[in-house]
Amino acid sequence: MGLTSSLRRNNKSFLRIFMILVLSCIPGRTNLCSNHSVTTPIDLPPDIPFSLDSLDLEGYISFDDVHNASKDFGNRYQLPPLAILHPRSVYDISTMVRHIVHLGSTSNLTVAARGHGHSLQGQALAHQGVVINMESLRSPDIKIHKGKQPYVDVSGGESWINILRETLKFGLSPKSWTDYLHLTVGGTLSNAGISGQAFKHGPQINNVYQLEIVTGKGDVMTCSEKQNSELFYSVLGGLGQFGIITRARIALEPAPHMVKWIRVLYSDFSAFSRDQESLITKKNGFDYVEGFVTVNRTDLLNNWRSSFSPNDSIGANQFKSEGKTLYCLEVVKYFNTEEANSMHQETESLLSELSYIPSTLFTSEVPYIEFLDRVHISEIKLRAKGLWEVPHPWLNLLVPKSSVFEFATEVFNNILTSNNNGPILIYPVNQTKWNKRTSLITPDEDIFYLVAFLPSAVPKSSGKNDLEYLLRQNQRVLNFCAAANINVKQYLPHYETQREWRSHFGNRWEMFAKRKHAYDPLAILAPGQRIFQKATQSSPIQLL
Repeated sequence: MGLTSSLRRNNKSFLRIFMILVLSCIPGRTNLCSNHSVTTPIDLPPDIPFSLDSLDLEGYISFDDVHNASKDFGNRYQLPPLAILHPRSVYDISTMVRHIVHLGSTSNLTVAARGHGHSLQGQALAHQGVVINMESLRSPDIKIHKGKQPYVDVSGGESWINILRETLKFGLSPKSWTDYLHLTVGGTLSNAGISGQAFKHGPQINNVYQLEIVTGKGDVMTCSEKQNSELFYSVLGGLGQFGIITRARIALEPAPHMVKWIRVLYSDFSAFSRDQESLITKKNGFDYVEGFVTVNRTDLLNNWRSSFSPNDSIGANQFKSEGKTLYCLEVVKYFNTEEANSMHQETESLLSELSYIPSTLFTSEVPYIEFLDRVHISEIKLRAKGLWEVPHPWLNLLVPKSSVFEFATEVFNNILTSNNNGPILIYPVNQTKWNKRTSLITPDEDIFYLVAFLPSAVPKSSGKNDLEYLLRQNQRVLNFCAAANINVKQYLPHYETQREWRSHFGNRWEMFAKRKHAYDPLAILAPGQRIFQKATQSSPIQLL
């Protein structure tokens, strides 16, 4: 290390002495979803920050600017970390993890890999630990490989929207998506990555050829179906418990130029679900199948007109949505410009087999990238109104097909009285397209439904837009499922007790815990998931 670097490091250390003294006076934890703050003092042994600062890194560590890393998209908790690592390479991450492992059980330091911070209940946070800003990791660059089985190599901190833009330059794109693309690869692959293409290609975790992982021991390992396969499948859907994804090889397919985007309404849930299930079993059907529920919405069809055109304008004008529970089927057919005529014939044939309300047929034709990035348009509008960075008490459930009618009848007709504060998604997926060797937990049926309650709690509001009301509503849904013995599984799960986590994993719990001990024996990774507690001198690895 040169003289200039040494002087810079000495000056930086001096400044951090001051910052550490300041930080030691800041409360450590705030629960934003209660009416009062719960605080605990931060105990910062001076040797810990200095030991972090002494690490030889290509990137850098910050101790003073931790506000953004203290919260997530859920916006309900504020848990400040001790430090943020801004890595420039995988070796920065490995060095940090190895250092914390070296400190052993004498330190309470944990590590959270943070991408876009889109977790809901603090899963991307590390209270008084080290948050790794994965968006700083820009190595390797996006590299597209063409051929019979095309793929793209990307950093775990790369966003899906950037991957889409780059792969489209080669006429390619990933096969499976999430509804919102401004998320990082490592974040979605640690959960699953589910959207309307999942019935056809499986979730994003099914479309990965290879991963590079930094384990909880600090080891850098390449893994795939044939190389270190146990780690490969453990990490996919593993909630960040076994390693940090630093690189991924994602499967690609030829990308279409355009999409035919269709929405229709149903008043009967049985007809709606029957048509959805029929569509996901067709070999040459639609390329995307989703749906959503509307409860007592005003001027629903008029709101669609900004993006869609009605097939029957007079009938659409006469249709009333007020006071009704309606089910929207949303489907898409991919096509290239020269295929427009055949595409129209195919979609008309598919629609002719469905039982929707005829006057509610709305269609649009938009570029492929515009469709995939559709949620970002809503984000821009909500940010302009100051309604994006608000609490998001979301609840995502996987409901088995055998119970979905019972679930829908009670939840959409009795528990919910409106959904003006956010969408409710509902659509089936075919589990035969999913790889059961990953860590993702799903209902044990061939077909199950993703049901996603996605409300926003409006600041300084009361009634049905109030955060506490929405949280109670979520709990009513869960209580009903428990009372009715509906074996739902949470997607993006959050539990507080050992009993709940064991119930979630079922007979796969012992294997999950065994792999945790193998790849992260001190339980330093992803503490915000609240599955395991870091081992200390006084206690071995435990559940929270």
